[in-house]
Amino acid sequence: VICHPKYQESKRIAIFLSMPDEIQTEEIIKDIFKQGKECFIPRYKPHSNHMDMLKLSSAEDISSLALTSWNILQPSDDDSAREEALAGGGLDLIFMPGLGFDKKGNRLGRGKGYYDTYLERCMKHPSGKPYTIALAFREQICESVPVAENDIPIDEILYEDC
Repeated sequence: VICHPKYQESKRIAIFLSMPDEIQTEEIIKDIFKQGKECFIPRYKPHSNHMDMLKLSSAEDISSLALTSWNILQPSDDDSAREEALAGGGLDLIFMPGLGFDKKGNRLGRGKGYYDTYLERCMKHPSGKPYTIALAFREQICESVPVAENDIPIDEILYEDC
């Protein structure tokens, strides 16, 4: 991941904080800060499909985050001091989680549409849609995954031996 040309050229990067069954992102987050890039993480709004990408100040900042009912660390709802990516310069790259992927760039998420809705908002931002890379295990690559008309394909899937 850290040798990928899109990662190398990106300055503003959004990345998910891994759940136990996902590719672990902690080392990537540490590298984002080591390289002097800006790091944004998701904050999901419960009972909706709204998500914001909020800026982390450091890799250690993660330990100050609240644990949600989904067992995900994220900035609390009353944390208004953090920059939201689309309120600033937008994003260059988003690392995407998922349950399954196909080689056409379709992604099966957890069913709420958070990332698709966020990407729609990105497309309206002056900086445009960021490049999207899914981080997957080889076992998550399928022949096809179900898609809906509002699903936005991802640009690239990285997995072992891809």
